[in-house]
Amino acid sequence: MTAVNVSESVAASADKVWKIISDFGGIEPNEMIASCTLKGEGVGAVRTIGLNGGGEIIERLESHDDGARVFSYAIINDCPLPVANYLSTVKVSDAGSGSTTVNWSSTFEAVGAPEADVVKLIQGVYKGGIQRVRGKLGV
Repeated sequence: MTAVNVSESVAASADKVWKIISDFGGIEPNEMIASCTLKGEGVGAVRTIGLNGGGEIIERLESHDDGARVFSYAIINDCPLPVANYLSTVKVSDAGSGSTTVNWSSTFEAVGAPEADVVKLIQGVYKGGIQRVRGKLGV
């Protein structure tokens, strides 16, 4: 198993960051993503992310704790990403002085591509997601 962890600071309150990042169906189209649809709500909800250029990633919400500001999700289809047995956790922590730490981590098996390349790809996804949160908050 390969592990990836990205930890970054966001200059906004933990509550504001959590409200955006924990919206499991709230992924908006961007340079990589064409669409996001959500079926169900709460733990067990499934989101389908349509990718620009074709293909989709189907993810299931595995856990969600508003009090601890942490959730996890798994990829449940044979998706275009070169990963198998993918499980990711996102944790939002108050860092004081109006700042927040977002810790986004995962474990997976690299499939069909060198492990180092897959790690860079996944790190880029997490960094991009955190940057989009900053953009929504204007920070």
